[in-house]
Amino acid sequence: MTQLHDYRSLYNSYLEYCNEHDFDSMASFYTPTIKVNGVPMDPASVTEQFAPLISAFPDWHWEMRHIVVDEENIVVHFEVTGTHRGTFQGIAATGRGVSISEFTLYRLEDGKFAEVWDLVDMAALMKQIS
Repeated sequence: MTQLHDYRSLYNSYLEYCNEHDFDSMASFYTPTIKVNGVPMDPASVTEQFAPLISAFPDWHWEMRHIVVDEENIVVHFEVTGTHRGTFQGIAATGRGVSISEFTLYRLEDGKFAEVWDLVDMAALMKQIS
């Protein structure tokens, strides 16, 4: 098995935990200090950021559309979907379904995510629930 294949398998496992909203298992994929969009964080702080999102969109789901892997990076394009069932950024539940794009680049160190750069189309999300 090649390293690139291993990284694809690693990411598929991570994505399963993401879609199960299993924050503890997600955190196990991070280095002890992970940089998220340039900000150093511990794994628990990273996963805590998902809680308000999952509370407002309990069926939040990342569907991988594209993945590119090299010796130390994984780049993923997602279609993200969910149903607005709770308050999100001050907007009460609407029951509307949402679908947005997300692009994420992960840099790996010793088989764990050491840095993450994430771009989510929040404007599209807010438009769909407003």
